[in-house]
Amino acid sequence: QVRLVESGGGLVQPGGSLRLSCTASGTPLGFSSYAMGWYRQRPGLQRELVASINHIGLTTPADSVKGRFTISRDNAGNRVYLQMNSLNAEDTAVYYCNKIRTPLWDWGQGTQVIVSL
Repeated sequence: QVRLVESGGGLVQPGGSLRLSCTASGTPLGFSSYAMGWYRQRPGLQRELVASINHIGLTTPADSVKGRFTISRDNAGNRVYLQMNSLNAEDTAVYYCNKIRTPLWDWGQGTQVIVSL
């Protein structure tokens, strides 16, 4: 069974930065085989995909985070990262990682990001 563990969230002021990490274990194939994504669920809204990275490192950010968020991966360590810069209040959410093609794996616990003064 695949286990996803996210970390790196916290309270940050507007304009600040955070780097999120996600470690995957128990993947049926090698981690590098999977296109991965970072998702977020903002209060009262559905979970949305904010950035994805394919197996060879090509990235696709959502329009709402383009130029501010960067996704990367470390296949040897089974990790995917999300560098978040120029954070604003609209980025407040619980952030999760998962693969981007269905069926998705069971969700991890996520990591909370709060952007506030």
